[in-house]
Amino acid sequence: MKATARAHPIQGLVKYHGMRDEELRLPYHDSISVCTAPSNTTTTVEWLPESDEDTYVIDGEEVDGRGAERIAMVLDYVRELAEFDHGVRMESENSFPSNVGFGSSSSGFAALAMAAVESAGLDMTRPDISTVARRGSSSAARAVTGAYSHLYTGLNDDDCRSKRIETGGDLEENIRIVAGLVPAYKETEQAHKEAAESHMFEARMAHIHGQIAEMRDALHEGDFHRVFETAEHDSLSLTATTMTGPSGWVYWQPETIAIFNAVRELRDEGVPVYFSTDTGASVYVNTTKEYVDEVEQAIADCDVETMVWEVGGPAEVLDESESLF
Repeated sequence: MKATARAHPIQGLVKYHGMRDEELRLPYHDSISVCTAPSNTTTTVEWLPESDEDTYVIDGEEVDGRGAERIAMVLDYVRELAEFDHGVRMESENSFPSNVGFGSSSSGFAALAMAAVESAGLDMTRPDISTVARRGSSSAARAVTGAYSHLYTGLNDDDCRSKRIETGGDLEENIRIVAGLVPAYKETEQAHKEAAESHMFEARMAHIHGQIAEMRDALHEGDFHRVFETAEHDSLSLTATTMTGPSGWVYWQPETIAIFNAVRELRDEGVPVYFSTDTGASVYVNTTKEYVDEVEQAIADCDVETMVWEVGGPAEVLDESESLF
């Protein structure tokens, strides 16, 4: 009753904001993302039939408090599906910085759900497993199905699940994502709780359906510019809603703005490049394989650490030789 899984984090393209149900993490509206590789989370889960204790370790540190509660939401649901009450040991490792706006919760809960379902002996499809992962993080549902994925809104697991989007052109092979690391702590969960209290929220809800339709069509057509221009504009809409909530969260730092300006200067020079942010100060800079070296240098010149990522696939179960314990 032991399994190990690996998942890639997501970059939100049309991002969700706010939850109509915080326990089941049901978002108010649909969302679309792309997974980023080789960044990943690896997680091993072992069910312990002779124990009633749970232990959770991430990057060598035992997890407690709200983090442990969110992990338990996923594992308790797997217990319910498997019809047992075993204790569990979970260990997880990230290959990239966490809690800085690069989607570590998405890959973390996707890998957790994949490993927990496999080790419990459940026969589930990836869209099915996405509903398990969603209980830890709505974004994790899309990390389960991988690449370009769409999480549909709904009030139950049959409706609120993630499905892979088949893309045209070379949107999976030719895309490069320069990650500009701006290590500022963020409060994503609290921002989601406050989203509906922003006076911008209804405006966002009014246009998000058009954004989803535009993004899906652009992905089907394989249109790089439409996909990532839409993602750039959605980032600004998301941030406007976040900044006008009760706490007035302003995540962007001077380096964030510097990266935006560098991207716009490159674009004025004819380089195909667009920026995107989630709830954080770090920036995804989307370009193509041909221009990635030039783009990375420009972002590095903003005095930030950079990483170059590609489009990542779905969450996968690993060979037992890759177990963390």
